[in-house]
Amino acid sequence: MRSSGSDTTGSSDGDRGVRDAGLRLEALSRFLDCALRVPGTDLRIGADALLNLMPVVGTLTAKALSAYLIWEARRIGAPAPMLARMIGNAGVDFLIGAMPVVGWIGDAFYRANQRNIALLRGYLDQAQGPPIIDVEPVPVAGAAR
Repeated sequence: MRSSGSDTTGSSDGDRGVRDAGLRLEALSRFLDCALRVPGTDLRIGADALLNLMPVVGTLTAKALSAYLIWEARRIGAPAPMLARMIGNAGVDFLIGAMPVVGWIGDAFYRANQRNIALLRGYLDQAQGPPIIDVEPVPVAGAAR
C-alpha cells in the first residue's frame, strides 16, 4: 500500500529531498576536488584543478560548479553567515587558480569544495538532530495501560 506523503519513520519528502541533495553535493565536491589519485603518490586532484589548466573557459566552468554547490546550500536553507564563508572559500580558490602555474599547483591543495561540503554537512547534521527510530512498542505483561 502506498502512503500519502509521509512514512512511519517520521521523515518527510522534504527531509528525503534534503538528504538526496546533500549526497548529490558531496559527490560533486569529491568530483571537483579529489576524484583522481596521482599515480605513485597519495595526492588526489579533481576536475577543479584539471579544468583550471584551460585558461578562462576551464576556470569559469570549475567556478560555476562551485557556485552551484553554494546555490544548492542556500536552497536547502543554510544560514547566511555559512553561505558567506562558502563564498569566501570559493573566492580564495578562484584567486589561487587565477595565478598561472603557481595557481594550478595551489589549486590541487586548497580544496574549497571539500571545505564547503564540510560546512554544509555540519549544518545538516545539526539541523536534523538525532535520528528518529521507528520501533513499535512491545507489550509488556503486567504493564498498566
